[in-house]
Amino acid sequence: MVDRELKFSLWLDFVEREFLKNDFSKLIDEGIINGATSNPSIFASAITTSPAYREQLASLQGKSAKEKYEALAIEDIRTAAQALRHAYDTANDGYISIEVDPFLSNDTKGTIEEGKRLFRAIGEPNVMIKVPATNAGYEAMRELLSMGISVNATLIFSPEQARRCLKFMTAGLHEYDATGGGKVNAVISVFVSRFDRLLDADLAEEGMDVAKTGIYNAAKIYNIIEKNYTPNIRTLFASTGVKGDNLPADYYIRELLAPHSVNTAPLGTIEAYLAKKATAPKLPLEDAEINGYFTKLKDCGFDMQAVYDSLLKDGLEAFEKAFQDMLKSIE
Repeated sequence: MVDRELKFSLWLDFVEREFLKNDFSKLIDEGIINGATSNPSIFASAITTSPAYREQLASLQGKSAKEKYEALAIEDIRTAAQALRHAYDTANDGYISIEVDPFLSNDTKGTIEEGKRLFRAIGEPNVMIKVPATNAGYEAMRELLSMGISVNATLIFSPEQARRCLKFMTAGLHEYDATGGGKVNAVISVFVSRFDRLLDADLAEEGMDVAKTGIYNAAKIYNIIEKNYTPNIRTLFASTGVKGDNLPADYYIRELLAPHSVNTAPLGTIEAYLAKKATAPKLPLEDAEINGYFTKLKDCGFDMQAVYDSLLKDGLEAFEKAFQDMLKSIE
């Protein structure tokens, strides 16, 4: 549940039209969530499996697949933004994010133009434009923030990605302030569980504890962001759903409970978190403890830079595939 005293926010990582029209507002009203996120995979699943989109799709005959997708996505994001508007107006987050076309991940200009166009088309101030943390994406983050458009930097795996996000985001915020400023925020979305799914089998063979790498990596990045301390930039812990029954469903929420942070999770993960008594914050961890863990990994032959590169590549490809498959399904 949202903890305003701790400045911990819980956002829902899910968008689907019927849900937005019904249960979504209840979660907000009960103080369970105060924001939401979406991504190409979430929209692909919603649009291709839910009957709620059939009527609008039928009215879009003659449009390109991407035009159809955008019409559907814009309506959903606008609905979510309007439901969250009271939270936004009362300084309780209230953001919903929409990601730019994943095929623009290496196109700075294209990312900026699409981010501006989507933000204006939705027409609500509490929308964050999601931009992958690639070389092309960093400059797009700066430019969007400089125009007063809030940004969700996504697919962050490495500390270096986080540092570059901070550099460009801070520059964008300063530029916006210099023009008069206003309300604009940014989050740096650190992906967590994918580390453990990739490494745990090998770690177990080495006799090391499992389900720890994603936590320690996220804790390291959280410390970097907090030491930079910019109130308008927070760590968002993403990819926090577990696979299988080896871990409690809410493991990555509880282990990453931290001041001045956001956790975005699937509905089932949030429900599991609410079913138990809330715990005290687990972060920050001491840098010495974090560094000691990664020294052990290195001593066991694990190359973290290779892991970071592999996870980013896989993440970008997964979003591209989900987006492409969804477009083909609505052509």
